[in-house]
Amino acid sequence: IMKLLVLAMTISLALAVQPVFAQGEASSELKPSFSASQTMTATARVEAINHESREVTLLLENGETFTSQVSDEARNLDQVSIGDVVYAHYTESISIRVVESDGAEPEAYVEEDMARTAEGRMPGVAATESAVTTAIVEDINLDDNTFKLREPDGEIRQYTARNPSNLRMAAVGDKVITTVTTSVVITVESQPAE
Repeated sequence: IMKLLVLAMTISLALAVQPVFAQGEASSELKPSFSASQTMTATARVEAINHESREVTLLLENGETFTSQVSDEARNLDQVSIGDVVYAHYTESISIRVVESDGAEPEAYVEEDMARTAEGRMPGVAATESAVTTAIVEDINLDDNTFKLREPDGEIRQYTARNPSNLRMAAVGDKVITTVTTSVVITVESQPAE
């Protein structure tokens, strides 16, 4: 999955978000929350392909070329020819939610999922990776507009709230759940010979 994400990020831009109570929107529980997503779609044309070494050169939309060796996990490479078009659809989303404490300790984990086309078809893959981090609110300073979080590594870090009103909706001991999900769908379509 990581190689797919690197390829998609080479073709597109990633969303940069800091782990703060950024532009929170009050939920029905009156706790801060924030979510944002960005989707990018790109195409590239197969400029060169060596089926034996599995090396593929793509011509990107900006005119640059990108050469990579395709892993054995990518089946159906023998279906691909020069001139075929690769479509990459990349989405990155982030959500930050503050919830009341359930007594759990801070933690971090990653979930991955991947599906690919059946044998004998044009190559295609869909991959998703979700990184979930929980932290505990250790301190809120309304005068300085700051808060401290105890993170999964045990460190306590201080942040500045972008929206001071969010600090009034949170409490020491609350859990902050940050989920960053990246997904990429890559398909290859044959192009008729000219």
